[in-house]
Amino acid sequence: MIHLDRVSKDFRVRGGRKRIVDSLTATFPTGVSVALLGRNGAGKSTLLKLIAGTIRPSAGRVLSTGSVSYPVGFAGSFHPDLTGVQNTRFVARLYGVDSDALVDFVEDFAELGVHFRMPFRTYSAGMKSRLSFGVSMGIPFDTYLVDEVTSVGDGAFRQKSIAVFDARREGAGAIVVSHSPPMVKRLCTKAAVLEQGRLVFFDDVEAALDHHARNLTLPRAP
Repeated sequence: MIHLDRVSKDFRVRGGRKRIVDSLTATFPTGVSVALLGRNGAGKSTLLKLIAGTIRPSAGRVLSTGSVSYPVGFAGSFHPDLTGVQNTRFVARLYGVDSDALVDFVEDFAELGVHFRMPFRTYSAGMKSRLSFGVSMGIPFDTYLVDEVTSVGDGAFRQKSIAVFDARREGAGAIVVSHSPPMVKRLCTKAAVLEQGRLVFFDDVEAALDHHARNLTLPRAP
């Protein structure tokens, strides 16, 4: 279970501060895949980082009863001057898992070839996504945070990634950001819509998608 207790997040902008997340109180249940929907700029990635603990809230707190992954696709988890192997070993030590086993899994899964032993700063965006996704899927988290699983690699690699993600979800929950309604319906059984810093939960994914579609027709808040 992940519980947000009156969580807010502000960022400095020219002329003051902008509130991205506004006093959210919500619970993501254990073992459930929840779609996180919202227009571009609504704060979905910020909310994932708050849940993961990679950024701190301006107010409130995030509570969890299990282990939570870093947001897949967030390259800030890796050091640019370390190789893919070194970054993988660092994350393994950080989360207390066997580093050799994780390196073997990621090397086989990510299909980076010789680049796995080259500095992370030399990677293309797609290679960074492959490494990030592979490292996360190689660790047994209770909740996986995934930002656009469909953006990982080409068509064949995306299918491979979804298959691995399906296997992980058999024993874990997930919070999934996706702009693809078919992917949301494929991966998730519940959904939440983030708009103007507020979160609305839905037990019905179709209802959440309809609500989100209506939001997109409304003017963006200043």
